[in-house]
Amino acid sequence: MRNIRFLSVMDRMIMSDLLKTIFSVLLVLVVIIVSRNFIKILKMAVEGLISTEAILSILGLKIILACAAFMVPAVFVSVLMVLGRMYRDQEMSALASAGVGAGRLYLSVFKVIIPITFLAAWMSLYIAPWAADKVEQVIYEQKQSIGVRAIGEGKFTEFNHGKLIFYVEKITDDNRMHDVFVQSKSAQEIGILTAEQAEVREIEGDLFIVFLNGERTQGEAGHVDFVFETFSEYGMRLEDSSDIKESRIEGITTAKLLHTQDLNELRELYHRLSVPISILVLTLMAVPLAQVSPRSGVYGNLVAAFLIYFSFANFEKVAGSWMVKGEIPVWIGFWGVYFFAGGLIVFLLVRLYGVTWVMMKLKGQVQ
Repeated sequence: MRNIRFLSVMDRMIMSDLLKTIFSVLLVLVVIIVSRNFIKILKMAVEGLISTEAILSILGLKIILACAAFMVPAVFVSVLMVLGRMYRDQEMSALASAGVGAGRLYLSVFKVIIPITFLAAWMSLYIAPWAADKVEQVIYEQKQSIGVRAIGEGKFTEFNHGKLIFYVEKITDDNRMHDVFVQSKSAQEIGILTAEQAEVREIEGDLFIVFLNGERTQGEAGHVDFVFETFSEYGMRLEDSSDIKESRIEGITTAKLLHTQDLNELRELYHRLSVPISILVLTLMAVPLAQVSPRSGVYGNLVAAFLIYFSFANFEKVAGSWMVKGEIPVWIGFWGVYFFAGGLIVFLLVRLYGVTWVMMKLKGQVQ
């Protein structure tokens, strides 16, 4: 009985080249996009919207989102580059003379693409929504604590639109403030508070400064009904954090989107599902599109490929917008782009192999 190998020499060659190229292309795309985001993150840190400790967390989450978003173009371009190089180096001619047809070539390519498709589906459906929600959560928490980060030694700090003026003489390594002075305004009354120490606490979702061992004076200027009191512990709200954290559609879990009837949420669901489907469809398209003359330039059909991909991606967005507006049925908003892609794949195969070969292939008469 003949020993049948799952991976032939050709399979290993194509798989090795594809994996290295996909990783390289994805790395370049992610670095470019994340670099732009990193500048925005640094700007937010300079403006005091986020702390320096949150920069790395947000940057790591942005890398995950970029990997999920650019998996499709990375795979498409990589297949074109690897197969195009094989055509230019006349390796395809050698394989064709050995009886390797389009079906066998597709089989070798999809031995790499199928696992990548499952990985892309997992990232698109589960990891990317988690990362998007996490980014919003981190930014929200950082904005909520922006007042705390503004507190510094030996300077006056305003809170609540100037209704609270805060001064601290010294802050120790345990974030405990010493020799604290506070002026507060309420209606027409002005209050003065001094304390030996103070610390920031979160109570029921709001940020409070809790003063320890101090004195408080409250009253209206020009009147004698002033209130004088001493305390061992006194809490004062630093900022009103009653704002509800907005949950963006990108951060909604896929499990919730599966039961939605909202068109905007359906568009987001279709966008996530389109990632693995687009990888399969564009790989089917890339195999015949990669065919170039041995004398062609280094970039082969990459220019045409980029035009096809951007047209594909833009048509997908336009179809989603039309679906949300109710101008086209929901099923066309999702499947319409793939119908056109299927027609283009058939055209490319006919152009490359001829009508007779395509008909024989459909009948199973050729490999």
